[in-house]
Amino acid sequence: MSDFNRKLVFTDGTEYPGYGFGAEKDAVCEIVFNTSMAGYQEIISDPSYTDQAIVMSYPLIGNYGITDEDFESRMLGLGALIVREVNESPSNFRFTRTLSELLEEYDVPGIYGVDTRKLVRSIRDIGSRKVLITDIGTDTKEAVRKLEDTELPHDAVRRCSSKKKWYSRTANHKYSVVAIDCGMKMNIVRELNRHGCNVTVVPFDTKPEEILAMNPDGLFISNGPGDPEDVPEVIETLKALRGKMPMFGICLGHQLIALSYGAKTYKLKFGHRGGNHPVKDLATGKIEITSQNHSYAVDDKTIEGTGLKVSHINLLDNTVEGLASEDGKVFSVQYHPESAPGPQDSTYLFNRFISNMS
Repeated sequence: MSDFNRKLVFTDGTEYPGYGFGAEKDAVCEIVFNTSMAGYQEIISDPSYTDQAIVMSYPLIGNYGITDEDFESRMLGLGALIVREVNESPSNFRFTRTLSELLEEYDVPGIYGVDTRKLVRSIRDIGSRKVLITDIGTDTKEAVRKLEDTELPHDAVRRCSSKKKWYSRTANHKYSVVAIDCGMKMNIVRELNRHGCNVTVVPFDTKPEEILAMNPDGLFISNGPGDPEDVPEVIETLKALRGKMPMFGICLGHQLIALSYGAKTYKLKFGHRGGNHPVKDLATGKIEITSQNHSYAVDDKTIEGTGLKVSHINLLDNTVEGLASEDGKVFSVQYHPESAPGPQDSTYLFNRFISNMS
């Protein structure tokens, strides 16, 4: 194989060489890893990854190509994709383009041939941090200087949220739901439709009085990227609407509900990303295998006195995975019950939302 032509550089000067694919450009991102064995298209089209460089721990990516029906969003917000081996000759009758073609189309740089096992261990040991993807010939000191001078953005939700209201209706609907879009996956909308809900998707900064004027049966707060404290607009909206309708939050929506009740959040060392996280439902004692994608968690020491209680915990690190209000009309989970692809253990949560609205 020819000589390396791209590399990753960290602020301590550590470098990981590889080969470029997708867009040929430099990018400074927050590096994270994902342990999923399938679903790379859904992962890279999930707006929750906005501005992040994703390291796939599974060694072969791209082998079934890209299909038009499987996007979770029509935008690719990720900063970069890092894999051990990329397949440019997919074997799938449904595929319409290769992974490299998709990244090039959306101006996203990729790098393959990297020692991803070593890189994932580095993220686990040191934590998520800034990384530069650049040409192999870039001077290391210059690369470190660029990393140190670049501040990661805090407006990811604003950039990936819907710019205007839109609708997803279903036949013979029973309920009407307003969904606050903080970077929502499309399979959440599809699940709500499958459960008999007409969905009105609104931008993240929609005012509470506008939501009330739609007279919804319930309010859904979506997943999304970044620090939940970067979107005070949603927190204030949830404070204003508390008690006026049932609420259900997923991922970032879970964190925003917690903040609106007065709890606090904190950043995890390397986050939870992948489809293999065991979560315990404290009400039933059942264990769910869940799909997750987040950098922040709710601080369990700040929940007491807020009116919320912990409903689910992560069995790997005991972090908070679910919250519910004492009246039972507001609840949230840190993981993705609509996971696509991924485990289907947690779809009952949509039934709980339906029950609250009924």
